[in-house]
Amino acid sequence: MADTAPSKPTACLAMADGTVFYGAGFGATGQTVAELCFNTAMTGYQEIMTDPSYAGQIVTFTFPHIGNTGVTPEDDETGNPVAAGMVVKWDPTLASNWRSTEELKDWLTRTGRIAIGGIDTRRLTRAIRQQGAPHVALAHDPDGNFDVEALVASARAWSGLEGMDLAKDVTCAQSYRWDEMRWAWPDGFPKQSAAKHKVVAIDYGAKRNILRCLASAGCDVTVLPASASAEEILAHNPDGVFLSNGPGDPAATGEYAVPMIKTILDTTELPVFGICLGHQMLALALGAKTVKMNHGHHGANHPVKEYATGKVEITSMNHGFAVDAQTLPDGVEETHVSLFDGSNCGIRLADRPVFSVQQHPEASPGPQDSFYLFERFAEAMAARKAAVA
Repeated sequence: MADTAPSKPTACLAMADGTVFYGAGFGATGQTVAELCFNTAMTGYQEIMTDPSYAGQIVTFTFPHIGNTGVTPEDDETGNPVAAGMVVKWDPTLASNWRSTEELKDWLTRTGRIAIGGIDTRRLTRAIRQQGAPHVALAHDPDGNFDVEALVASARAWSGLEGMDLAKDVTCAQSYRWDEMRWAWPDGFPKQSAAKHKVVAIDYGAKRNILRCLASAGCDVTVLPASASAEEILAHNPDGVFLSNGPGDPAATGEYAVPMIKTILDTTELPVFGICLGHQMLALALGAKTVKMNHGHHGANHPVKEYATGKVEITSMNHGFAVDAQTLPDGVEETHVSLFDGSNCGIRLADRPVFSVQQHPEASPGPQDSFYLFERFAEAMAARKAAVA
């Protein structure tokens, strides 16, 4: 089965089931194999492409106007794009935004990421929803020469994200300090100069805006690699421990992350806060299990209900695995739930300041309804310090 663009196609998206989409290629040339997902956000394509949680995935953008604001280094969530590729409906238009420093096409070319336009993204999104996130091969050749059988075969041969530890590929190589706060007009990113709390953030693929939100909440942030031990973390004498977002199968990353978290929980009373993969790491450390979702949650319009207040927050999400709420042990409470499908979106220990959420409260892109969670973490650290003073 094939969709053919009106002119000679220069890119090809081949799915493991044999379905082939042709379109216009842009960005880097060559080919890549990954899981295909879709994102429903109407803004923030640059933040999405540079979110380390998208390692091993090609992103289909359901919003058609991609590229119209260009790119700017200020919007990078990490140094370069991490998502394996991009699928869009229309060929990107020239950038028209005062902050833009580079065209999307040039940025993708420079950073080695393949993209395809001219695709019926509605049809593709329906296929992902109905069949689950497929394994695909994406190729870009300006001459339009494609070995479709080989592309389909490579998609079928790809092992997939289950069992794959990708945090080790996107984590920092060594520890570093972070003092940049959230962007504000007209000065950009101010520096945190009056921090009240020392936080160690474990980098499973941390987005920069998460670190900025911690700094804006009054935290002096030290970032450690994903493989950091409990001893290395406690050597910094932190007031709290943060577990970041990241890609891949939480059970695979948990092989080394869970023992560390268990040691922190068993030997200290430190507040702990996790987001996305960090949420899943905390759940595993507390005895719960995670499951692979059919097509995951990727977008900036996801309604999440907090049980304690009844409040509904519109949130950003990016995850293909979820915590199985049915496996939460005694003493661990479910705090948030997705109103799209009822999947778990938050947990906490009933008697300690240890909590986590599946959504991305730092946004980038997306709504800011959940910023309060960073303040909640800061308040927990302040309360603990007051109690032991």
